[in-house]
Amino acid sequence: MRPRALATALVCASLLLLGAAPGTGGPTPPPPPPLPARMAETGGGTQLITAVAPGTGATAGTLTWWDLRNGRWVRAGSAPARFGANGLVEGAVRRQSTNTTPTGLYDLPFAFGVQAPPRGTTYAYRPVREDSWWCQDNTSRSYNRWTEPRPADCRAAESEHLITYRTQYAHALVIGFNYRKPVRGRGAGIFLHVNGRGATAGCVSVPADAMRRVLAWVRPGHRPHLAIGTDRGRTAITRY
Repeated sequence: MRPRALATALVCASLLLLGAAPGTGGPTPPPPPPLPARMAETGGGTQLITAVAPGTGATAGTLTWWDLRNGRWVRAGSAPARFGANGLVEGAVRRQSTNTTPTGLYDLPFAFGVQAPPRGTTYAYRPVREDSWWCQDNTSRSYNRWTEPRPADCRAAESEHLITYRTQYAHALVIGFNYRKPVRGRGAGIFLHVNGRGATAGCVSVPADAMRRVLAWVRPGHRPHLAIGTDRGRTAITRY
């Protein structure tokens, strides 16, 4: 090859290399689809909340809320999240009083709070009163239910007096874990609520401002669900 022809070939080869993605020999791949689009199920609505931890032993992760717009999931907001003091466990095998957050996909029956609902809230919202309790007594007919007042068969020592938790339950959403057909011993009173001092007893919690934003955003007609899981592994959120 003549010197001039050789120089031209080298320049062309250099330009081709510059246009390739480093270390791949080809163009940069497109970004992955948004998380809800990679999940097995999202509940069939047009709103979804995802709570993701890096692993089952984690007590912190990320809460993100999404809207389905024109067939594509779009992030509406995000905040740091806290989980149970003993991490996360598959919801179907969770046991009560283990301080673990159940993984899975759940509906959101209603909201409640010690404080008035945030401006813009349209979700069903129950005010917490002095006689508001969440029954966690496995022997009670009101197991895993809001009660006013606390029934005689629901022991106070086995239940939550909601107004006692003025910070955490300033605003909250009930997570439908073990709710529709409660299995005794699996767990009761799992909520999305405002942060306390540290990890939770099995709920998911977020900063107060984030909780207010979620309540102003969520719409009952959009059939919102909450998915809880890990980045990968047997409890990967994409399984749900």
